[in-house]
Formats: sequence, C-alpha cells, structure tokens
Amino acid sequence: MDFSGTWKVYFEENLEDFLKVVGAPEMVVKMRKEVKPVVVIEQKGQDFTYTIKTPIGTKVHSFSLGKESEMTGADGRKFKCTVREENGKLVAETEKFTSIREIQGEDMVETITAGTVTFISRSKRV
Repeated sequence: MDFSGTWKVYFEENLEDFLKVVGAPEMVVKMRKEVKPVVVIEQKGQDFTYTIKTPIGTKVHSFSLGKESEMTGADGRKFKCTVREENGKLVAETEKFTSIREIQGEDMVETITAGTVTFISRSKRV
C-alpha cells in the first residue's frame, strides 16, 4: 500500500476517551477535540516520515519498519514504538496502545486501541 501523500482528518470517533485512557492532560484533551490534523506521509521503501500538523504545533516522526523508534504523543510525552507492515496495513505497538493504519478505498483509516477504548480516525488525500 502507498501511504505517501497529504491527508486531512475529517472524522474522529472516541478521541476524548482515548486521550483520557492514555493519560493526556485535560488541557490537551480540550485543545485536541477542536482540531482536525493534517498528516503528511513520506514513504521510501521501509522508511517513513510522518508530519502531523495542527494549529497547536507540528510533530515529525520518522521510523523504519521493524525497528524500534521514539515518538512523541499529543501531550508531549515520548514513547517507544515499533511499526510493522501486516497485510498492507501499518501496525504500531506501544506499552499503552496498538494502532492499525490502512487504506480503505479513498480513505486512510487509523484504528487505535488502548485498553477497552477504540479510537477511529478517517482521512482523505488532499
């Protein structure tokens, strides 16, 4: 699957519950609820760069499939993550959550599960 491109989030389900379960401060939860990020993905073979843009700030995550990397959460806390490709999907696992990112038709869909909470984000290429 080709994830490269600029993606605009247009739908989010259970964002607030997800942020709370992973321990994001209330201020971050309130600010993030009002924002629909733009995600720019650059894919070169096994290497990826994700740039997440919001009015609050820009975060850049770089990783290679199968290798542990450090990323920064919405609240600024750093965490370790390993991303792998599985049946055309990008699967990221951390201590607190599992993320599955896939292309469904014209949409990029990310499903993140933390405990009993599942957060779903849908984006369109722009």
